[in-house]
Amino acid sequence: MTEASTLTSLLAAGAGDAPAIGAPGRKPLSHDGLRAFAAQIVETLNGYGLGRNDRIAIVLPNGPEMAAAFVAVAAGATTAPLNPAYRADEFEFYLTDLNAKGIVLEAGYDGPALDVAERLGVPVIRLTPRAEDAAGLFDLSADLDGSPAAGGPAEPDDIALVLHTSGTTSRPKIVPLSQANVSASARHIAETLRLEPVDRCLNVMPLFHIHGLIAAVLSSLGAGASVHCSPGFNALRFFAWMEEVRPTWYTAVPTMHQAILSRASRNQAVIEANPLRLIRSSSSSLPPQVMAELEEVFNAPVIESYGMTEAAHQMASNPLPPGQRKPGTVGIAAGPEVAVLGPDNRPLPQGETGEISIRGPNVTAGYENNPKANAEAFTDGWFRTGDQGFMDTEGFLTISGRLKEIINRGGEKISPREVDEVLMDHPSVAQAVTFAVSHAKLGEDVAAAIVLREGAEATDRELRDFAAGRLADFKVPRQVLFLEEIPKGATGKLQRIGLAKTLGLEE
Repeated sequence: MTEASTLTSLLAAGAGDAPAIGAPGRKPLSHDGLRAFAAQIVETLNGYGLGRNDRIAIVLPNGPEMAAAFVAVAAGATTAPLNPAYRADEFEFYLTDLNAKGIVLEAGYDGPALDVAERLGVPVIRLTPRAEDAAGLFDLSADLDGSPAAGGPAEPDDIALVLHTSGTTSRPKIVPLSQANVSASARHIAETLRLEPVDRCLNVMPLFHIHGLIAAVLSSLGAGASVHCSPGFNALRFFAWMEEVRPTWYTAVPTMHQAILSRASRNQAVIEANPLRLIRSSSSSLPPQVMAELEEVFNAPVIESYGMTEAAHQMASNPLPPGQRKPGTVGIAAGPEVAVLGPDNRPLPQGETGEISIRGPNVTAGYENNPKANAEAFTDGWFRTGDQGFMDTEGFLTISGRLKEIINRGGEKISPREVDEVLMDHPSVAQAVTFAVSHAKLGEDVAAAIVLREGAEATDRELRDFAAGRLADFKVPRQVLFLEEIPKGATGKLQRIGLAKTLGLEE
């Protein structure tokens, strides 16, 4: 792949009439068509007085129009995709915090984003899908007229994408990602997965999230391949989409993989008729048991990768065969330079546990208007991820947990992931999430939320005894809760922090 430092240059890779964006039930948009469309949208926005580094919020359902809107708007302005399921107060926070210069809403939408935008005076740009045309194409309309401060295609240092951190324990922080950042990350992913023009990605990830935007959409387009956009994750429809799209790969979070596996046995014929080249997993830890089951069921390598918003997604990844894949690790550096730093900010020797840190072309230059967060996170050119882990002698990285998620039981530190993996070895357990609960004397104690496999049985005592045979006593959960479903965030990730409160164990 050629070095691309803007979305416009990234889009130049695809052969003219080869498919770029598709969707179930739609004819695909070609790479030539996408390039022309992106140039047209930039021109339209410029006519509205919107241009480079102007922030445009995008609130659209998942699908090809959302993918095309992200790519086309980002080619000449700054995109700020927002979760369409936000409440009015959340839209008010994000639109204000972003200082949005416009908001893209689907024609006919009259939900809270519209009410808030009108109240705040944020110009509304209506998007009308061209339902009979190629996937992703749409028309824009707005009561706007003007000249942008800077028009035309964006340049490498311009901001392509702004996203907020999840803000589990504090106010969400704004992460600005430049054209060069997102282009580099797309290139790194394409190189890791050896994407070719014949590859077809079935996207099931939300397109307001870095994982879907970069790993599914931009990596495919930058490799001259195609991305086929579902209307959102649905395990009941996944295999019908697979049959229609005939993808060569898909990328998802672990909870999605587990939901797909739960329906795989009744869809073996579809799996065999539509072989995948690979399956990618990222955004949270993939239990080794799930990785093994996926590989057995789909007869394809599962590539676990390590990503976060501040890195425009990918930091490390397990390699494709014949490279070695190590279950339980997130692989080797796959784009940026990766190190494990000690408290003195010096890289630690292999095998020693510290804070995983990165630096490279895909890493944000810093949080916006947040000198305190920048002082804590950026040291001597390194971005400190907030993840604890270690690197083995072959450069494979193991994450032992988020530093904020480590359970401190009377001074004894417990990695929730370690407990998860032990509990997942029990034949009755489908999902396990270990988390901290308050304790009057110890400060924190260990609890676990469990989803049992369909038709399986187990008791609290049985699981605690099982864990006690494999873990030191202080790591064994003192409480085990059986749930039909473990609460998840908007992107499908399991939320450890605050789980005790969510489950009613604490005020």
